[in-house]
Amino acid sequence: MEFVGYVTEYIHLRENNESLARENALLKAKLPGAFYENQLITTVISDSSRSQTYSYINARAINNSVNKRNNYLTLDKGSKHGIKSEMGVISSSGVVGIVKDVSEHYCTVMSLLHKNIRLSARFKNNNYFGSVTWNGADFTIAQLSEIPKHVKFNIGDTLVTTRYSSIFPDGIIIGTVHYSQDAPGGSFQNIDLKLSTEFSNLSHVYIVENVLKKEKKMLEDLTQSEDDN
Repeated sequence: MEFVGYVTEYIHLRENNESLARENALLKAKLPGAFYENQLITTVISDSSRSQTYSYINARAINNSVNKRNNYLTLDKGSKHGIKSEMGVISSSGVVGIVKDVSEHYCTVMSLLHKNIRLSARFKNNNYFGSVTWNGADFTIAQLSEIPKHVKFNIGDTLVTTRYSSIFPDGIIIGTVHYSQDAPGGSFQNIDLKLSTEFSNLSHVYIVENVLKKEKKMLEDLTQSEDDN
């Protein structure tokens, strides 16, 4: 009878454990992390002085890399939320990258830490502009090129996006001057930028759409085709 009692107690214990496991699974399924974030906050900014209108959509980074030559992020917003390829992505601290591929609920972003990114940038205090690229060496440092030797600036000066971009609004911070030297045998300077965005610690970002981008491109393509004929 004692053996039967042990068996009965074991069976009850196992049933209780299974019941607790089911309850735990149910509780975990109700935790915030178990849900797809479907809330969409869209902000539209109109800037009549530049004749452009930008919309901003909040998103979360759910995957990210910084240790590759070509780095990407995955965001929790997709075509269902109006996301399209070639939209800009920024954080509260600066430029992040450009949307590449889009599915219904997600999108991938070509990070500024990617060999194919070339971003138009200008000095905030004097408007001289050049191009920002990344050489793959340090995920906190990017390179600024095409700045003539006669342009004066200081370590710590800020670089921002330019009005020539059809992806990013003018004036979004990119980084600050970290190091510079004259390029050998040329008339330009080699400049390193300390990136303002902490790519190893990205969480919440904003996807930016220039709603007049299509109109601008159509006009520019028309002008170019007329010149080619």
